[in-house]
Amino acid sequence: MKIAVTGSIAVDHLMKFPGRFRDSLVADKLSAVSLSFLVDDLQIRRGGVGPNIAFGLAKLGVKPILIGAAGSDFAEYASWLERHGVDIDSVKISEVHQTARFVCTTDVERNQIASFYTGAMSEARDIELGPIAERVGGLDLVVISPNDPDAMLRHTEECRQRGLAFVADPSQQMARMDGPEIRQLIEGAAYLFTNEYESALMFKKTGWTKNDVLERVGVCVTTMGPEGASVEAHGLETISVSSAPEKNKVDPTGVGDAFRSGFLAGLSYGLDPKQCCQTGAMLATFVLETVGTQEYTFSRGEFIRRLSESYGPDEKIELALSTLARD
Repeated sequence: MKIAVTGSIAVDHLMKFPGRFRDSLVADKLSAVSLSFLVDDLQIRRGGVGPNIAFGLAKLGVKPILIGAAGSDFAEYASWLERHGVDIDSVKISEVHQTARFVCTTDVERNQIASFYTGAMSEARDIELGPIAERVGGLDLVVISPNDPDAMLRHTEECRQRGLAFVADPSQQMARMDGPEIRQLIEGAAYLFTNEYESALMFKKTGWTKNDVLERVGVCVTTMGPEGASVEAHGLETISVSSAPEKNKVDPTGVGDAFRSGFLAGLSYGLDPKQCCQTGAMLATFVLETVGTQEYTFSRGEFIRRLSESYGPDEKIELALSTLARD
C-alpha cells in the first residue's frame, strides 16, 4: 500500500529557564517589555506532523512518501528520514525560506514563551500531488495532516478530483479554520482522525452532528488520551480500544502522530480497525516513554511482546510485522 503523508515539516528549539518569568515582569511596564532570559539547556528536536507520522510508518516497515515544504537547512533532517526508510524525494525545498521552526523557553513553573516561524511551510500550497503519484506509480492513500491551511485545502480538493482516497487529519488547525473550511477538509474522506476536543470543536464549527459526519466520511477515529481510542462508521457498532500500558511517562509530544502511524501501518497490512487501533496505541506508548518525537527504538520481538501483553496474542499482527528488525 503506497501511503503519502502531507504535513508540516519543522524543527523544535526547546530551552529551559531556571527561574520564573513572573519575577522579571513589572506590572506597569508591560507595554514596553524588553527581556532576555539566560537559559541552562537547549534541545533541538526534529518535528513537524508530516515527518512524525512518516517516521512512525517507516519504523513499522511501511515506506511512506513525505510531502511538504522545507528550507535549504533541511539536508541533515532529510538524511535522517531517508536513513530510516522515508521517501523524501517529494519534499519541496524553498529557495528563500528556512524550515519552519518552533522556539520555546519554559521556566521552572512550566510557563512558556514561544514563537513559531512558518518559513518554508507556506510554500506547501504550491505542491501538486499528480506528479508525485505518477513518480511512485500511484497512491493508495493520502494523509492530509496539519500544514499550511491553504495546502491542506488544495490537497483535499486534488484528491477528490483525482479520485485519490485521503485521510482528513485537521488536528491543531481545527482551531484556526472556520466551518466551511473544515467541512471542505472532511467531505469525502476515507478516514477522519480527531481527538475528543477537536471532535467537539468540529461539530460546533461545522454545525454537523455526529451522524452528519459519519454520512460524509468512511471511518471516524477518535483518540481519547489515556482512555484509548474509538472507531465509528455509519451503520456499524463502535469499536473501542484501550491505551497500551506504559513503563513510564516521559514526554507526550508526538503521541497522537505515532497513533496515526500505527493505525495507518495496520491498514497497509490489511488489519481490521481494532487491530489497527491496537498497533497505533502500542506505537504511541513507545513515544510517550521517550524524549523526542522520532527518538524511540524497538525490535520486532519487543513490539510484539508488549502488544501481546496489552491486548493478547494476535497471529495476524505478528505476521504483518514479520519484516521488522528482530532482536
